[in-house]
Amino acid sequence: MDIFAQHATSREGKAQVELAQMQYMLPRLRGWGESLSRQAGGRVAGGGGIGTRGPGETKIETDRRRIRARVSKLRKEIAGMATARTTQRNSRDRNSTPSVAIAGYTNAGKSSLLNRLTDAGVLVQDQLFATLDPTVRRAQTPDGREFTMTDTVGFVRHLPHQLVDAFRSTLEEVAAADLLVHVVDGADPDPLGQIDAVRVVLNEIDATKVPELIVVNKVDAMSQDDVLALRQALPGAAWVSARTGEGIEALRDVIAARLPHPHVDVDVLVPYDRGDLVARVHRDGEVVEERHEATGTRLTARVEPDLAALLVDYAVPVAGV
Repeated sequence: MDIFAQHATSREGKAQVELAQMQYMLPRLRGWGESLSRQAGGRVAGGGGIGTRGPGETKIETDRRRIRARVSKLRKEIAGMATARTTQRNSRDRNSTPSVAIAGYTNAGKSSLLNRLTDAGVLVQDQLFATLDPTVRRAQTPDGREFTMTDTVGFVRHLPHQLVDAFRSTLEEVAAADLLVHVVDGADPDPLGQIDAVRVVLNEIDATKVPELIVVNKVDAMSQDDVLALRQALPGAAWVSARTGEGIEALRDVIAARLPHPHVDVDVLVPYDRGDLVARVHRDGEVVEERHEATGTRLTARVEPDLAALLVDYAVPVAGV
């Protein structure tokens, strides 16, 4: 929790860390207070009678009330921030923008991978929990379709429940994603143990239904024997080095293939004064063919239903109908 506190920078991150610390402290208020309470039981306890609580016990109760009040206030603040985050997510959903969440064991190279894929410029440090505040960046598939990528807090074995609870609103980015890019440190002595630890947390936040793509990072630091052994254990995984760039282009192709695809076929002739619609088809759909004709842009494409509804007035009549 001390490491988390050192790295929290945003208002939400600081509030989440403080909430976790308060929840950790509350059941552990003992020691001096209980000692004073036991020692001061009669009239020596500040003039109180037999059976009254001593000053130490009074101090503990005061501290507990203050902590409970602070916990309640922090929960309300974080709930408000979570509402704003949900609004942003819903906005992306309305625009049919697929979302990818990058998750994994702490220090597996998630931020480095995000920087490679999106030029995000996110802080990269060789230490535990360098990323606490989720970073959302836009990226493009090789064919030009936009999607979002979110870097998330790293997981560890036996992650304290106080942290899972406090960071639940942040971790919801993972549960709401269309694809989970699960980054594994291939150079770690126990990469399979990392995967198991991450999946335990994913289960706690109800994210096990999100399609998962295992990405083994730091292949440049692995021996050939380790690579061969891990390839047998992880069939279908992508192999990259965020540091050198090895495998990044192949990973882009895999992510593009694993994202949900638009499923409504359209054949439209869009007037030249509606270039905004043409741009949106390129951004959110999959263009099969594009031609420039005398009266507008002819597009054959696959799009989501909401965009198809906007294009219905420009549909090209089917021959013979």
